[in-house]
Amino acid sequence: MELTQQYWLSVAAGKRLIAKAVLELPEFREALAERTVVITAGTTNGYIAEAVLELLGQKDKFDIKRFFRGITLPPDYETYMEAEGEEFLGDVVIKAGRWEQGLTLRDIVDSLNPGDLIIKGANAVNLQDQEAAVMVGDTKAGTTGVAMQAVIGRRVELIIPVGLEKRVFSSIGTIAAKVNAGNASGPRLFPVRGRIITELEAVKILTGADADLIAAGGVSGAEGSYRLAVTGTEEQLRIVDEMMTGIVNEPQLFV
Repeated sequence: MELTQQYWLSVAAGKRLIAKAVLELPEFREALAERTVVITAGTTNGYIAEAVLELLGQKDKFDIKRFFRGITLPPDYETYMEAEGEEFLGDVVIKAGRWEQGLTLRDIVDSLNPGDLIIKGANAVNLQDQEAAVMVGDTKAGTTGVAMQAVIGRRVELIIPVGLEKRVFSSIGTIAAKVNAGNASGPRLFPVRGRIITELEAVKILTGADADLIAAGGVSGAEGSYRLAVTGTEEQLRIVDEMMTGIVNEPQLFV
């Protein structure tokens, strides 16, 4: 008999959940041990990088506050890197289980081949159509453009971890056409195809249970949060309970 239980998640807890799920993907485990994994800089990817480097015993020199490129911040917000004069950390490039510090995707893109992995976050996800897109400010399409050289050109697998707070409801192709037009302003939108991992997929990967997004929003620090209805066996829900208890108080990320 299947049961349904509800769970509340903050944005930060969702990022932690997604990170746990990515680490359990068979293709990720295989690439981590034998091939090249590139985790591009970003906030959700920061949680993945932390977890991976901790698994490898190489976390000491990683700092999530220095692991992002373009991000959305409140007006007049000063980041840690700006305040402390710290430098960008670069992407996390792992070759056969060893973190090659200081490298970026651009440095090694020409050496990537089938079986290697690129992990690249997104700024928009259409859950129904399983489409995602990345906002681009760079006139040469930024890291996304570099990643596509390997993904399209050499069939390197792309994993797209993206939180439910980034959901959109229009077709990604339709809105990309609007904001990328010659008469538009602001950042462009680069549609990307790959294996999308939201909190919904994360629950399935980690427990086998099915999750649905049923409500969202909050105040007093719960802005952007959401409520999931998770359906599964009693044993699956027991695992979900333990998992959610471990992440529900994940602190908010400040960079």
